[in-house]
Amino acid sequence: MDISVILPVVNERENLEILIPRLMMLLGNARLEGEIIVVDGGSTDGTQAAAASHGARVVAERGKGYAAAIKTGFEEARGDWVLTLDADLSHDPDFVGKMWRARDRGDIVIASRYIRGGVAYTDWLRKSLSWLLNSFLRRFWSLPVRDVSSGYRLYRRSALEGLTFASTNFEVLGEILVKLYARGYSVTEVPFTYFPREAGRSHVKLFKFGMAQLRSAIRMWKLRNSLESADYDERAYYSIIPIQRYWQRRRHHITVNWARSAGRILDAGCGSSLIVQSLNNAIGMEFNFGKLRYLSHHGIPLLRGSAFALPFKDESFDCVISSQVIEHIPYDEVLFSEMRRVLRAGGMLILGTPDYATIGWRIIEPTYGFLLPGGYADEHITHYTREKLTEILGRHGFKVDEVKYVAGSELIMRCAKEALPAPQQLAPPRESSAA
Repeated sequence: MDISVILPVVNERENLEILIPRLMMLLGNARLEGEIIVVDGGSTDGTQAAAASHGARVVAERGKGYAAAIKTGFEEARGDWVLTLDADLSHDPDFVGKMWRARDRGDIVIASRYIRGGVAYTDWLRKSLSWLLNSFLRRFWSLPVRDVSSGYRLYRRSALEGLTFASTNFEVLGEILVKLYARGYSVTEVPFTYFPREAGRSHVKLFKFGMAQLRSAIRMWKLRNSLESADYDERAYYSIIPIQRYWQRRRHHITVNWARSAGRILDAGCGSSLIVQSLNNAIGMEFNFGKLRYLSHHGIPLLRGSAFALPFKDESFDCVISSQVIEHIPYDEVLFSEMRRVLRAGGMLILGTPDYATIGWRIIEPTYGFLLPGGYADEHITHYTREKLTEILGRHGFKVDEVKYVAGSELIMRCAKEALPAPQQLAPPRESSAA
C-alpha cells in the first residue's frame, strides 16, 4: 500500500463530511493505493458514523490526548508512507499532491508556514505565538527546520518503527521530529498556506500547551546534545559555543592535514564528523546506524562495522584514522591488531583520544560531567595516557612519528606501521591499566 492518511479527531463530523471525500478523490486521481484512518478520541456528534459512511477506517484512540491519537494511527498504518493532517480543513487536502512529489527529497516532508512561499492566515496573537515558538525550538534544538510545530507531515513508515513518545499532547510533534532527526532521517519542507479551521472549535489550551512544550523542549535538548544524535560531530564543528567550535576545528585541521595525501583512507568510527567528509578516497565505517544514515546524504562510501573486527582485507588502506573512538569502547588488544592488519606496510595510523595524564583533561571532564550529567563524559569508559598508548602501539609494530594536542588535553598521534620483530610478533592479550 502506498499511503496511510491519519486523521486524529474529536467531534469533527461536519468537517469530515467534506474532508474524507476530497481525500478519497485525491488518492484516486493520483492512482495511489491508500487508506484513511480516523482515530477517534471519544466523539459524541456522530463523527464515527460519518467517517465510516465515507469509507474511512475508524479506530478508537488508545490513551488520551493528541500524542495518543498519533501513536494509535502509526500503529494502525499499513502504507509505505504515513500522512498526518488536521481534520478541521485548516490543512488543505489538495496540498497532499505537492507533499507526495517531495517525498524523494526527505524521509519526512513538512507542510511549512515559515519557509519562503509559506503563509499563515490567522489572528495576530496566534500567529505571533506560533512564530516565536518555532523560532525558539529550531534554535534551541539546532534543527534545519523552520516549521517545527506543523502537524501536516508525510513520514516514511519505516522511519517510525520502534518510535516511542513521552509527550501527551501537541508537543509530540517536536518530539517526533527530534527523535527521527537524531536517528539520521532527512527532513524537507514544502511552502504551505494555512487557513483557520472551517467549523467547530480548537482543542488547544494555550497555557497548558506552552508548559508542555517547555518540558518537551528540555527533554529533547538533552537528546540533541548527546552522542546518540546522528549529526552530533558535524554540528559541533559549527557550534555557537566558541570553545567547542575551536576544539572540533583544531582536531579537524590536524587530522585532515596529516591524512589528505595518504591515498586510500579508512575512518574507523567516523560518526558524523567533517573529517571523513573532507578527505578524498576515504571510506567511513561506523557501528551506529543513525550516523551512517545521516552521512549517506553526503554521498560518502560507508560501511557498518565493528572496531573489534574490521570488515576489510589485510593491507587494504594507506591510512587508518581512529579519532575519539577507543575511549568509548572496552580496552582490547584486538583494537590495535585490527588497525595494523588493514594497513599496508609503511602505512599511516592517526589515533586521537583524551590524554588522562594531562591536568587539562583532569579538569575538563569532571567539569563537563557536573554541568551535563549523563552526557559525553560518562561515555568515556577507557582512559589512556600518551605513555601507555606509546607502549601499546610499539608492541603492535607502530612507530610514533609525531604528536599534537588540542588545548593541551586531547592527544593526536601520527604513527607508521613497521615490521614486527620476528621473535616477538604480537603480544598475547593481557590486563592493561589503560582499561
